Amino acid sequence: MEDKLQRYFLALSYDGTAYHGWQVQQNAVSVQEKLNIALQKILRTDIETIGAGRTDTGVHAKLLYAHFDCAVDAIPSSDRFMHSLNSLLPTDISALALFPVAPEAHARFDATERSYEYHIHFQKDPFLQNKSWQIRDLPDVERMNKASQYLLGKQDFGCFSKSHTQVFTNICTIKRAEWVLNEGKLVFHITADRFLRNMVRAIVGTLLEIGLKEKAPETILAVIQSQDRAQAGTSVPAHGLYLTKVLYPYI
Repeated sequence: MEDKLQRYFLALSYDGTAYHGWQVQQNAVSVQEKLNIALQKILRTDIETIGAGRTDTGVHAKLLYAHFDCAVDAIPSSDRFMHSLNSLLPTDISALALFPVAPEAHARFDATERSYEYHIHFQKDPFLQNKSWQIRDLPDVERMNKASQYLLGKQDFGCFSKSHTQVFTNICTIKRAEWVLNEGKLVFHITADRFLRNMVRAIVGTLLEIGLKEKAPETILAVIQSQDRAQAGTSVPAHGLYLTKVLYPYI
C-alpha cells in the first residue's frame, strides 16, 4: 500500500548569480537542482519540485513558489523542517515559508499574476555588482513611461520573446508597466498574468532605446504589431532582473 502524499508549497528567494537559472539542466548548476538535493537529504526519498516559472541564468528571485509531494507524516514540524532545509541550502538560496495545499494545487499553472523588477544604476557601486545594471546616461523617464502605457492589456508579445520557444501562444495580459526613479536608481516594474521567455529583458531594452535615443513613445506600437523579435531592442543583462511576486487564488 502506497503512503498517502501531502502536497506542499515552498516560498523561496535566491541570488541567481551563480546559477544557470531555476530549472534543472544537464552540465549546469541550477537553483532547482540545489533545492531538490536538500529536500532529498531531509526527507530521505526522491523529491521533484515544480516551480512557478523558469528564471534565466543570472536572474534573481525575491519570491518564487515551488511545490513538491511527500509522505503525509514526513514533516511533523514545519519550523524544524525549515531550519534543516536552510542549513542544507547554499547561502545564496533561502527557504522562506512552507505550507500544505490541496493535492491538485500547482505552483506553475495556478499562478494568476507575476511581477518583475529591473534595476539600473548610474554610478559605479561595488555593492551593486551582479545586482543592478550600470549605464552611463539617465534616459528620459517620462518618455519611457508614456511608451510603457502601450504595453498594457491583452496583446501578442511575440516580438519580445526568444525565438523557437515551445509555447502555445504569445498572448499575455500586462497589468502594470512603470519606471520609477528614486535616489539615483531606476527601477522598471512590470506585472502580467504570464511572461514569455526573455520578455522582460527585451521590453526593458526596447524602452531604453526610446528613452536614450529619443524615439517617439508610439514607436513601440509598431514593434508590437510587427511580431518580429528583430524589431525590438537588445535584451538587457540578466543580473538586473528580479522576480518579485507570484499570486495564487488560494494564497
